[in-house]
Amino acid sequence: MRILVAEDDAPLGELLLQGLKAEQFSAQLISEGNEAQRLVGEQSFDIVLLDLNGAATAALEALKAIRSRKPDLPVVLINGSGQAEERARWLNAGADDCIAKPFALVELVARLRAVLRRKCPSGESVLKVEDLELDRVSHTVRRSGQLIDLSPKEYALLEFLMRHAGQPVSRAAIVQQVWKLNFDTMTNVVDVYINYLRRKVDLGHQHTLIRTVRGTGYQIGANGAAP
Repeated sequence: MRILVAEDDAPLGELLLQGLKAEQFSAQLISEGNEAQRLVGEQSFDIVLLDLNGAATAALEALKAIRSRKPDLPVVLINGSGQAEERARWLNAGADDCIAKPFALVELVARLRAVLRRKCPSGESVLKVEDLELDRVSHTVRRSGQLIDLSPKEYALLEFLMRHAGQPVSRAAIVQQVWKLNFDTMTNVVDVYINYLRRKVDLGHQHTLIRTVRGTGYQIGANGAAP
C-alpha cells in the first residue's frame, strides 16, 4: 500500500516514515499541503496521512482539495487538539478518521488499516497469483495457506511483481519503484532480493512462481521464461 504522509514537523515526519516502512507501507514524506494536493493529482496513493498542525488552514484546504480531486481516496488526519469539537470539524470536512496527539504508532497503523479495509474492495486489497496471496491491508503473505515472513523490502518487491503478474519487469523498473532510486548500478541488489524471495516463496514447492526473463528481468506468474 502506498501512503502519502504530509507532516510539517520534520522529526515526527521521519519517525512516521520509518515506522510505516517497518510496517511494510510504501511511504512518501512531504511537508506542505500544496505539495500533497499536487502529488495526489499526479500519482497513485492508497491513503493519505495529513498532519499540518502548524498550518491548520492549509491542512483544511489540502483536505478539501484532495476530496475534490480524489473523492474516494482515504484521508486520515492527525490532530494536535484532543477536543471532540475539533475532531468533528475535520471529520465533517471529509477526513475518514482523526487521531489525536499524542498517539502510539501501533494505534495509528491499526487505524490506517481499518480505514483501508472499509475503503478498499476485496479484489483490490488482495493480490493472487495461483496459490500465492498477498493482503495489501494486513500486509500478510501466504502460499497454500502457509504464512510467509518477509522483510519490508522483500514485501515491497513481491507486491510490485504481483501487481504486474504475468508481465516481465526490468531490474531498472524494480529499482525505481521499490527502492525509489534511478541508479542502474543497483540492479545487482535486485538479483540478491529476488533470491531471498525465491527461498521464501518457491523453495519446497514443485511449481515455482518467480521466473527469470532473459535479457529483461523478472516475472511472477504465467507465461514467463524458465526459472
